[in-house]
Amino acid sequence: MKWVLAALSLALTGCASVSDLEQSHETMDVISGKSPREYADCIKQTLASSRDPLTEEVQGEGLRLIVPQKLGTGAGPAALVEIQKRSNGSAIKLRERLSNFPLRPGDVRDATTACISGS
Repeated sequence: MKWVLAALSLALTGCASVSDLEQSHETMDVISGKSPREYADCIKQTLASSRDPLTEEVQGEGLRLIVPQKLGTGAGPAALVEIQKRSNGSAIKLRERLSNFPLRPGDVRDATTACISGS
C-alpha cells in the first residue's frame, strides 16, 4: 500500500522545470579545487553510463548542467548542477527534483561527490 501511495504522489507532482529547480533548496553545497570546466567534464563522464547527455549552459565564469530524468523523454530535468568559479576552484550547488524522496536515484548525488576531488 505504501508503494501505491508513493507512486500516486509522484504521478500527481508533475514535471519540474529548470525554474522550479532554481527555486528549490540545495541538496548539496560544496567546493572543489577543480575549475568549473574540469568539474563539469567529470560530472558528464561519470553520468554518461546512467543518463542521456547533460545540457550545459555557460553562466558568467561558471557553468550550469541540466541533468535529464532517467526514465522518459520530455519529463523535465531531474537535477541542476550549478558550478561557479572561485579563486582556487569551484563552488558547486546541486538541486534535485525529488530531494525529499528517499528512493530517488543516487547517481547524480554520487557523481557530484566523487568529482569534488576525484580524478
